[in-house]
Amino acid sequence: MITCIIVDDEPLARLVLESHISRTPKLHLLGKYANAVEAFEAIANTSPDLIFLDIKMPVISGIDFIKSLKNPPAVIFTTAFPEYGADSYELEAVDYLLKPVTYERLAKSISRFQRLQDKKPESTYSYFKVNGKLLKIEHQDILLVQSIRDYLLLKTITGNYITHMTMKAVCDLMPQGQFCRVHRSYLVNLLRLTVIGKNEVYIGEIRIPIGGHYKGKLPELSDLQ
Repeated sequence: MITCIIVDDEPLARLVLESHISRTPKLHLLGKYANAVEAFEAIANTSPDLIFLDIKMPVISGIDFIKSLKNPPAVIFTTAFPEYGADSYELEAVDYLLKPVTYERLAKSISRFQRLQDKKPESTYSYFKVNGKLLKIEHQDILLVQSIRDYLLLKTITGNYITHMTMKAVCDLMPQGQFCRVHRSYLVNLLRLTVIGKNEVYIGEIRIPIGGHYKGKLPELSDLQ
């Protein structure tokens, strides 16, 4: 899931973007802000993956704002003025959208963002929706993920968390080679395994069964013994 915020001084422009984002399952809107000052605090507190940023705003322009950030998130500029295009690409913006922004054009920008992300090293963390909020969890801190009826239980070194996701969605988030599906109901962190048997594995005192369907699909766990 891609977390994002909207920064635009025009209420209608914020509403249009919010509507488009709500139609995009890959996006999760953390907040919308009318100026750079509000956005600065939001970025510090929530660390969004992506900003939809208007360029021409009072007090601080979108371009000056993004230049002021030490480690800025990825940015998609939105503006009614085509002459700012060169400036946006100098800042390595993901895209430059002219208002009014259509859903189709925004969708293309998100696809572009994902392609750029795919070229980067794998992230060391993921966000999970827990109790209505997005919780950032480091992959190395996850012991296992267990499917229980219509929700997932995330067991981590800091505690247990419940999230409503599919097991497949979580598998897609985890780095390849570090996590392995050993049962239809269990995904384990291979680096946390302490005992490996023919029919089960252990993470400390936690026993996890190995499903028959998954035995032939496991990596060569003997290397970990």
